[in-house]
Amino acid sequence: MKAIGLNFADVYRRKGNYHLKGNPPFIAGYEGAGIVVDNNNHPEYKIGDRVAFADVPFANAELVAVNINHVLPLPEAISFETAAAILLQGLTAQYLATDSHKTTKGETVLIHAVAGGVGQFLTQISKSLDANVIGLTSSPDKAKVAIEQGADHVFLYNEDWKSEIFKIIPNGVDVVYDSIGSTLSDSFEVTKECGQVVFFGMAGGDPEPVNPRMLMDTSKTLTGGDLWSYLNSKEERIKRSGQLFNWIIEGKIKLSEPTSFKLSEGKQAHDYLESRKSTGKIILIP
Repeated sequence: MKAIGLNFADVYRRKGNYHLKGNPPFIAGYEGAGIVVDNNNHPEYKIGDRVAFADVPFANAELVAVNINHVLPLPEAISFETAAAILLQGLTAQYLATDSHKTTKGETVLIHAVAGGVGQFLTQISKSLDANVIGLTSSPDKAKVAIEQGADHVFLYNEDWKSEIFKIIPNGVDVVYDSIGSTLSDSFEVTKECGQVVFFGMAGGDPEPVNPRMLMDTSKTLTGGDLWSYLNSKEERIKRSGQLFNWIIEGKIKLSEPTSFKLSEGKQAHDYLESRKSTGKIILIP
């Protein structure tokens, strides 16, 4: 292992909110990149190959056993640090913009937590698909980050952001990407008739139940999003990661420098992630 990605899912697992593999004491981590040191006689990969993975448990280690179906070839143009910083969040943004909602030219998309890892990638992917992007975040510093990533407008959660959105687009937005959960009813309020809300995270807590009558009366759609539904085969993993790597190589996605901690500084890394002060990705270096 050369670099390991840290995600909010690791915090949830540590707190007992997410399923963990194995028996205590648990080893956290699910994504990373490194070099093959033992190919176990698989002809596809040889010792010394640069590889990465997005969905393999026990990643917080110097050596990780990776199922052959989960190995992702890593192009020379992509560093280990970049791979560890982009795979889970980048693949999430990729399916959100191309599967959950097929983003088309001229649409207006609203992205919650726009300065976070998924938010930054989703902004850039949406812009590359010629959509307009409105972002929501918690501080002026994070708003600045989102504008730098290409967002057209960014509002703060402590503002009257719903009114501000209607000033820009009176009929409402085409799609909302909601990773907060507790904001779901607000997301529907700012969605146009026949629009869509994609719910893919609960950083702010569980959402209130959605009334099917509201969906019927407004012709709005609620779509759930979970990356594991899409990373369901070796072919899908390689195809999706390949598209993501190509977007980086072509300059359609640019990464802000990840914050690095030593693997032995895992507690500090978790504390920093939970402080909500971080923008972009945190990685661990064995």
